[in-house]
Amino acid sequence: MSRTLVIGDIHGGFKALQQVFERAEVSVDDQLIFLGDYVDGWSESYRVIQFLIELSGKQKCIFIKGNHDAWCEDWLSSGTDPDVWLFNGGKSTVESYADYSLEKTHTHLEFFQRMKNYHVDHENRLFIHAGYSSMHGPEKEVYSSNYRWDRTLWETAVAMDKTLQKNSALYPKRLLLYNEIFIGHTPTLYLGIPYPANKANIWNMDTGAAFTGALSIMDVETKEFWQSDPLPSLYPNEKGRNNDSL
Repeated sequence: MSRTLVIGDIHGGFKALQQVFERAEVSVDDQLIFLGDYVDGWSESYRVIQFLIELSGKQKCIFIKGNHDAWCEDWLSSGTDPDVWLFNGGKSTVESYADYSLEKTHTHLEFFQRMKNYHVDHENRLFIHAGYSSMHGPEKEVYSSNYRWDRTLWETAVAMDKTLQKNSALYPKRLLLYNEIFIGHTPTLYLGIPYPANKANIWNMDTGAAFTGALSIMDVETKEFWQSDPLPSLYPNEKGRNNDSL
């Protein structure tokens, strides 16, 4: 039976991606929705992107663009590598591309350019990397960068009074637009939670794979999830993004 599986921030952790695919027993019948930040952190960003390109030729995949992906796209397109990117995981991405041809690099650029800002499915579930600020939803967002950078959506859900009813005038209007919202971007580790976290109708799938956490994959219907080993144990001679915070 086919499933819809959502995958959190990978950050160059190809070994973790392989593990969660094995543990979730992903098949070609499954639809896969990736929430972005495929690169920057561990040493295998190139391998992650190459794997995803090949995977998309075998089964239905939806790729959301994260803030780190936008940085990498700019670098592949123009060759610019701003310090803020290099200091926040970009250096490992540049190094991972060092031995590959321009032809391969161009294929990867086209892959980044095809990524979506967000996706809404037939059950009115929103999949987006970070969030949005508009009370009318992401399609009315003034600043498209919010899709990849906004943390206020998640912070609102975290700070909410759990007893607040949806018919209350105080209930955040943004959260009423969708049945469920799946995000990444802000590690659940910031709340001391090592697994996918649910606040209001938001599921946060970023379980800190860039830092000391694991990579997570979840069945959007049943909420069953699977995780890799913590990334530092898979890359014992690397630091990932443990020296930065964006």
